[in-house]
Amino acid sequence: MSIFKKKPTQELSLSDIALPAHVGIIMDGNGRWAKKRGLPRSAGHTAGAQTFRKIARYCSDIGIKYLTVYAFSTENWKRPSDEIDALMRLFKDYLQEAIRDFKDDSIVLRFIGDRSAFSPELLSLMQENEDESRDRDGMVLNIAMNYGGRAELVTAFRDIADKVKDGTLSPDAITEQTISDYLYTAGQPDPDLIIRPSGENRTSNFLLWQSAYAEYVIMDVLWPDFTQEDMNSALIEYAKRSRRFGGI
Repeated sequence: MSIFKKKPTQELSLSDIALPAHVGIIMDGNGRWAKKRGLPRSAGHTAGAQTFRKIARYCSDIGIKYLTVYAFSTENWKRPSDEIDALMRLFKDYLQEAIRDFKDDSIVLRFIGDRSAFSPELLSLMQENEDESRDRDGMVLNIAMNYGGRAELVTAFRDIADKVKDGTLSPDAITEQTISDYLYTAGQPDPDLIIRPSGENRTSNFLLWQSAYAEYVIMDVLWPDFTQEDMNSALIEYAKRSRRFGGI
């Protein structure tokens, strides 16, 4: 992967291109943003949360159908306890805000990942947000919390194995679609585009199965500084790619 510079010369505008149906974003760089400013890492997460709100609504407004954001990975539990506590408070604030402020939006909220590690209060807020937004007809916003692509596949394989064991699924009937049907994103199209701010060149265990043919755009901007202009640049770069899916 190579880094796509933040502000390239654009010959196209959003009105000239076909938008991807599903966009994934690895929201990276909060800690480095705070360090550059001599602030605690929690300040970077707060700034990153504000960027997330703006970009999620912008994606909805321009017509993106599915947006999946990487909010908290299965590996993030290794971070210092004070940083994790600050993140959990941010999640709580966001979930409470979403119930209050998103009621007039068309956005459908879903949470993907292993919820078992979260507090009863957070679990209740997640469920309430999903229930409140279930019948909306706009963009589906997947928030990946305690999510890891490998863990997702392990869970899917165990569920499939249980079906084989109880005789409701034949091993010969297992296909790629079978596996997709047991993932957290079942019923949704695979991501067309994955955006990684912060300039890091790795997938970080994000949507490993689903991103097999996704286009990656790596951007040299920390997530709290990510703007609508950056989003437009990534979408235009995606539109310039030739997607062959293994063909010629």
